[in-house]
Amino acid sequence: MSVQLPPHTLLRLVEQLRRAGGVQDISEAIATAIEFWLDAKTALPPGADPANIRGYQWKSLFLPEGTILRSWSYGEHNYARVEGDKIMHEGHSVTPNEFARSFARTARNAWFDLSVRRPGDKHFKMADLLRKEQAKQRAETPPVSPLPTLPTPAAEPAPVPAPARARNIDPAPGWELPERRKFRYRLEDVAY
Repeated sequence: MSVQLPPHTLLRLVEQLRRAGGVQDISEAIATAIEFWLDAKTALPPGADPANIRGYQWKSLFLPEGTILRSWSYGEHNYARVEGDKIMHEGHSVTPNEFARSFARTARNAWFDLSVRRPGDKHFKMADLLRKEQAKQRAETPPVSPLPTLPTPAAEPAPVPAPARARNIDPAPGWELPERRKFRYRLEDVAY
């Protein structure tokens, strides 16, 4: 069986194999790449394929489609829902900040005023708490490399730069003269 590859993709693969050094078979490299791709696809839970997920990206926090946002203002709850890649409230697309401000009649910080319930959650959580949990998870998990580490040839040490010439700190002629610019004051700066 043969597989068609665009020429530029094949050339990039050959160049990468050349840079990695050593003798490597192109078909072996293609098989390894496909295995990594399949492993990544099967590791995802059903319905969690990143290519098919829709939702709203709120700075560092992703709100998947179906997420409900809740705001408490003047004794009542107000709700908005993530539909596609927009937050919809009463038929209008809004940002989290616009949603938080629309009921409070003052400037509000949406991170502290909005509660979020994602499709898999049972209860609402404060948006700021979700953001902090997500940042903590990112800090704890090391980045995963899709390719195995390849031996790299030893690099020659960088040449030592020549020492910089000493700076001349002698004042130029005329620098010791008094300041000639006039000091100007605005009327509003003068205290009465």
